[in-house]
Amino acid sequence: MIDDIWVDPAVSALRPDFAVLVMGVYGLRNGPTDDRSRAWLAGAAKEAVSAEDPKVEAWREAYRAFGAKPQRTRPSVDALVRRMPLPEINLVVDAYNSVSVRHGLPIGGEDLAHYEGTARLVRAAGDEPFEIIERGEPAVDHPEIGEVVWRDDRGATCRRWNWRQCVRTRITEETTDALFLLERLAPMSLAELETAGSELAALLEAVTPGVRIESRLVHHG
Repeated sequence: MIDDIWVDPAVSALRPDFAVLVMGVYGLRNGPTDDRSRAWLAGAAKEAVSAEDPKVEAWREAYRAFGAKPQRTRPSVDALVRRMPLPEINLVVDAYNSVSVRHGLPIGGEDLAHYEGTARLVRAAGDEPFEIIERGEPAVDHPEIGEVVWRDDRGATCRRWNWRQCVRTRITEETTDALFLLERLAPMSLAELETAGSELAALLEAVTPGVRIESRLVHHG
């Protein structure tokens, strides 16, 4: 599945330094936050980068490049490092949030059971359905024309590069097969990106010993 994931050249033109480490993880046994994952979150909070770290600022610059206002809709890692203590969601989300703040790296998680077709990062046409909850009820929004979005065959799965995920593909306690997207811009090195991927893989192995993991680096050129 991960071999087909691609990045639109129109996105690469915005940030030629963009790279994403994609990880397919199969056979997870997720569950609610426990003392183990609370320790991951607490340890990561102590080692988290600041909101002023150059790696976080790079994402604010990327948002401005396609017309977004990062003070209004913050890149995911920017929002997360400002939210301490880190939120407790479930074992898998706790794992990737802890890696995210430690490295200043946006990480998205998608439930493959609710994914349709190939993941790709594109400039939006503006008509892609984006499923949300609004005032407690299911609703459908749409990205702006030219916005950078992750999408599948059914619609947008994450708006403004990594700002907000749709409810359809989010990781829940029932998730067994998942896709993780670890998104890098300079000045983060590709070596640090690979290190972050290894750290996430180790935590997912702790959640589910013997889980099957495959990974692939997707980048311009």
